[in-house]
Amino acid sequence: MRIFTWIMALMISVNVQAQLTDSVYLSNIHSVRFHVQHNQQSLPMYRLNSSDKLFLGFDDMDANIKSYYYTFVLCDYNWRPVNLNPFDYIKGFTQNRISNYRYSSIALTRYTHYHALLPDQNAMPTMSGNYIVKVYLDSDTSKLAFTRRLLVVDQKATVTGEIVQPFTPNQFNTHQKLRFSALIKGVNSFSAAQQVKVVILQNNRWDNAMRDISPTFVRGNTLEYNSENIGIFPAGKEFRWLDLRSLRLQSDRIDSGAYHRNSTELFMKTDVDRSAQRYVYFADINGSYWITTYESINPFWQGDYATVHFSLAGPGGKPFEGKDVYLAGQLTDYQFSERWKMKYNDSTGLYENKTLLKQGYYNYMYITRDQATGATGTLEGNYFETENAYTILVYYRGFTDRHDLLIGMGLINSRNDRPGFSF
Repeated sequence: MRIFTWIMALMISVNVQAQLTDSVYLSNIHSVRFHVQHNQQSLPMYRLNSSDKLFLGFDDMDANIKSYYYTFVLCDYNWRPVNLNPFDYIKGFTQNRISNYRYSSIALTRYTHYHALLPDQNAMPTMSGNYIVKVYLDSDTSKLAFTRRLLVVDQKATVTGEIVQPFTPNQFNTHQKLRFSALIKGVNSFSAAQQVKVVILQNNRWDNAMRDISPTFVRGNTLEYNSENIGIFPAGKEFRWLDLRSLRLQSDRIDSGAYHRNSTELFMKTDVDRSAQRYVYFADINGSYWITTYESINPFWQGDYATVHFSLAGPGGKPFEGKDVYLAGQLTDYQFSERWKMKYNDSTGLYENKTLLKQGYYNYMYITRDQATGATGTLEGNYFETENAYTILVYYRGFTDRHDLLIGMGLINSRNDRPGFSF
């Protein structure tokens, strides 16, 4: 009995942990997209009781027909499932089949593209907050294909703010600081400092999100966040890019290609450490990627795939001492897994990795991770002038509430001038 209890507790712990991030669990699943319809760069955010639609799409590389289902799981502020019956926060069916699919056409690579528009009229979230969308096979939740975060907002807070340079000398030229306020209406803010929580995302990233931020001042229904030690992010640099909108016409970052009868291989030019390079503005898409092509009508089921070979030069042709290097961006979900780890090749003196990517336009970067401490860094450098998009999420939990409500969302960009070049 003790062993059985321990195993069950371990299974529950693993299941909860698996839902904490956007993850893909089946190797045949590629190009998972979840965003506001017609806006591939957006967070998957739905305004409660609105006509908003979110696009959920993915490719099954087995190229046959399967029964995929999805469901919503309501979570708290820390992305832990709450102890509520699904019928308390879902209007309609608790699981729905993804019935829209198309076989790939034109492309050399065979796959089946599945897509759905959420929320469906048969399954509507009825509460604001954090949700996990779980996609699984054959109506069996143990056959999990992938998970994605969903934000459902009931706008009761107005967020305004600006980006300023930190006063700290060693961060003045390398970091960006958010100074913002939230005007809350429609909820009981008797003890706002304890009931309201704020999360800040930089370029839609959850891996470096800033959490548990306390207001500097509370003035009636207005919460001000302007103390010097909060809201400070390394500014980074504009992301590296990869243009796969055409596989025939090789873009500037492609060194060479190998075109086979049923597949395509592309070899990228070798990347280098950019941390010591001067800052030059080059318009990017803030780490995300778009599924798009030059030569087809609908890229979601007509876009082809290519095996892309990445390479990175180490310092002086040698590996980084005591550090692992990972490919990072929305294409990797910013995860430190073996799939995205750059392997050092002694014969070439380069870090190398290869992955199957669909036609589109990609942003990416390289993140280092200390083997002893787990501390992370980048090979990009930090410059205050960098264009970054920040999302401020405001959560509220009353003393009688059983989960955290998402009551506000604000968007702030670090620069709006978008110059052609800036040094």
